[in-house]
Amino acid sequence: MADIPEELKEKINKLSMLEQSLQQFLVKKQTFQGQLIEVESALEALGSTDKAYKIIANVMVSAKKEDLIKELESKKETVNLRIKSLEKQEEKVRQQTTELQSEVMKKMRA
Repeated sequence: MADIPEELKEKINKLSMLEQSLQQFLVKKQTFQGQLIEVESALEALGSTDKAYKIIANVMVSAKKEDLIKELESKKETVNLRIKSLEKQEEKVRQQTTELQSEVMKKMRA
């Protein structure tokens, strides 16, 4: 790498940082998708029962089914918004990565 121009080294470093950002977005998105699955599962379970319970500070307490459904629907909406936001950010970084990869490849061939 001693004979690689400084500008190209900087672009390669930036490309590496963008790829790390993509990995972080994927991990965050997977976390939120896991939360979404949990919320949807809880909503489904609430649909088939009359009694509802909520865990608060490691204690299970009785709760109104309607209140839990509202709370879970709100959480589902929030998680969906976060996922969409991450997907937009991920797409933007992915586009930057693709453009930078093309640029680096052209300069390396020259």
